Amino acid sequence: MTLEGTYKIPAPRDLVYKQLLNPEVLSHALPGCEKLTPNPDGSFSAQLKIGIAMMKGTYQGRVEILDAVAPEHFRMLVEGKGSGGFMKGEGTLTLTEEGGDTLITYTGEAQVGGLIASVGQRMILGAAKQNVAQFFQEFAKQIAAK
Repeated sequence: MTLEGTYKIPAPRDLVYKQLLNPEVLSHALPGCEKLTPNPDGSFSAQLKIGIAMMKGTYQGRVEILDAVAPEHFRMLVEGKGSGGFMKGEGTLTLTEEGGDTLITYTGEAQVGGLIASVGQRMILGAAKQNVAQFFQEFAKQIAAK
């Protein structure tokens, strides 16, 4: 499954980049996030409640940040598992300054397995796109409050 798109945040690129790596901001912006904890190796451990159609569950996961070049881009490796199955993915976020605003371009690939995969690719992709949109909307609110 491929996810890609752009989102404009009305804030300077340096601030946006810094806040994209701030666990407090991210935990409030991630849909269903119950806990996001930094690990000593620079990765994050996460606990999320996610529901797609009738499939709902709690998932434990890990996010690793790689190839970070502040404030331009970074790559993420994401993995999670729970009662409904598992997810593995990789994505890249690129931040471009646009006259005081920041344009975030994201692209990523994800694989899902287990019961959650039985929901169907189209429904999973739709839910993923909705979660990404909710994340960026809430993230923009968090940035505006800073």
